[in-house]
Amino acid sequence: MDVSEIMTCGSVNIKEGDFITHARQLMRDYFLRSLVIVDDGNRLVGMLNDQDILRVTSTRSNVTVGGYARPSPTVTPDMNIMKAAKLMVESKQNRVPVVVSTADHTVVGVLSNVDILRNVEIPGNVPKSIQAIMTKKVETCSPDEKIAKVWGHMLEADYTGIPVVSAKNEPIGMITRRDIIKSGYVRTGIEDTRGTRPNDSPKVEKIMSTPTYTLSESDSVRSAVELIIHYDIGRVTIVNEQRKISGIADRQDLLESIVNGWAQ
Repeated sequence: MDVSEIMTCGSVNIKEGDFITHARQLMRDYFLRSLVIVDDGNRLVGMLNDQDILRVTSTRSNVTVGGYARPSPTVTPDMNIMKAAKLMVESKQNRVPVVVSTADHTVVGVLSNVDILRNVEIPGNVPKSIQAIMTKKVETCSPDEKIAKVWGHMLEADYTGIPVVSAKNEPIGMITRRDIIKSGYVRTGIEDTRGTRPNDSPKVEKIMSTPTYTLSESDSVRSAVELIIHYDIGRVTIVNEQRKISGIADRQDLLESIVNGWAQ
């Protein structure tokens, strides 16, 4: 299978001279986690992800996106999907632009990790249970915590999402980078032009995603893939027999397990 068979043509792109505020609006409007940055000739400049958006404070909101362009692997329409998936895992990108060729970097589409998860078979040598591939070190937050505090922690630790737990440490929701951008509270980490300070930012419960999607440690990798595709979510929370959080499996964890299976 080649990239051309599953990629999305006519992707939402942004010009390198556009403002970060415009990029933020596009991410909100199209529910995107990253954007392809192009020049005036629609040639690839790089990628802008949701972490870059969250790092921009209110006092710097008029900077252009070109300064935040991240390098992206060269993926072409005729590339085998296995090779493209490996490049995505190595670059730790959830979406990559597709260009005409290695010589012509005109953007013709975009390939996401969910495109691959939706269209490939899971190798037979992938671990049977989700416990074997999940991320075990899990940070959590309470629904009463301030968005500004959680946002800062997500940036510092490079988390894409954090489970929200009850007083009994049971999962009740998830707060993600996309939730924060979508909410419009993206700039509450510092004092803004109206004098709002971090302590004035809303609570996590105001913007967290619910319900929480969970699987048990013994559930299969396939069940996690199916859940993420069906509900269009970035990650699933894994719980033990006591319904306490024991891990998280996100799209990249799942894609990496498949790529490792192919390599064996």
